Amino acid sequence: MNLTGIELDIHTGVRTALVIALIALILSVWFGVLSIRKARRLPFFRMRRVTMLRGWRLLGWAVIWAILALLLNSKVEPFIYGFYPPTVTATLTRTPTLSPTISLTPTLTLSPTITLTPAVSNTPTVTSTPFMPLAVETLFQSTITPNADAIFSELTFTDGLDSMYRPLKPGKNFSHPIDHIYAVFSYDKMVVGSQWTALWLRDNELIHYETIPWNGGSGGLGYTDWQPDPSAWLPGDYEVQLFVGAIFKVAGLFTIEGEPPTPRPSPTATASLTPTRTSTATRTPRPTPTPRPSPTIRPTQGPYQSPTPTTKPTAYPTLTRTATPTATLTRTPTLTATPTPTAAP
Repeated sequence: MNLTGIELDIHTGVRTALVIALIALILSVWFGVLSIRKARRLPFFRMRRVTMLRGWRLLGWAVIWAILALLLNSKVEPFIYGFYPPTVTATLTRTPTLSPTISLTPTLTLSPTITLTPAVSNTPTVTSTPFMPLAVETLFQSTITPNADAIFSELTFTDGLDSMYRPLKPGKNFSHPIDHIYAVFSYDKMVVGSQWTALWLRDNELIHYETIPWNGGSGGLGYTDWQPDPSAWLPGDYEVQLFVGAIFKVAGLFTIEGEPPTPRPSPTATASLTPTRTSTATRTPRPTPTPRPSPTIRPTQGPYQSPTPTTKPTAYPTLTRTATPTATLTRTPTLTATPTPTAAP
């Protein structure tokens, strides 16, 4: 619209009215407060009352101006646009006039140069998604289906933990001497008894793994660790990968710097002479006793006496031992009985 020859749009007009309302608000408050203060100092009741009413009236106008300023700032401009939609005004851009230029005739023709092709191109290698090695997958023990929605946080590496499994000195670079490395993580939505696996790689080569059924809770703080001989921590880039079943979850990287210590010497077994057990002497069985021979009756000599038998034991057999370990029993021949003489008439 045109106002006294000045072109104003709706937005500018609303902002101008808002500034006027704010100025009127400030003046109404200022003069109203002055009138009230002045009325308190007047000695006459009628004049004091009129001045007091004028002050409160100005404060009332200040409230009206405040409401009007609030409406002008938030409601009036959208209300006006409801009746007068804004139109896009085309802006005229001056087109520059091209002046004719003098064409230069080339006096020397440049021959094309040979473009050198680099022998090796720095093409970034494609990083594949980590996968479960078949040799490790054959060691799975759990038959419980893992939760594919299980969540693992990023891995935090440290060489020590406190009693709450929190890392003491987290970092990405470690220098020798190194004995024990932990990979700490938080987890959620795990199923107890499902298979989980941690793979430790050095320069993309598998050097250690652990795969067991999950024995923690459904959520909390956990870790995987490796504690080999200190000489096994060779310098290089290490990676730890976590799997739930055969599903990859998270991986983390850390670096070992410095030369590892010398491997500990292994004890050498010394051959010792084993005493040969010698057999003891065979026990020689005792000889079987020989039964004593029956006594022999000798005749009594007399012309007219009947023979009275008298018993007289014969000699006992004697045992003879030889010097050899086995005792040899020698037996004397058995005495035969002599014939009994017949008594004479």
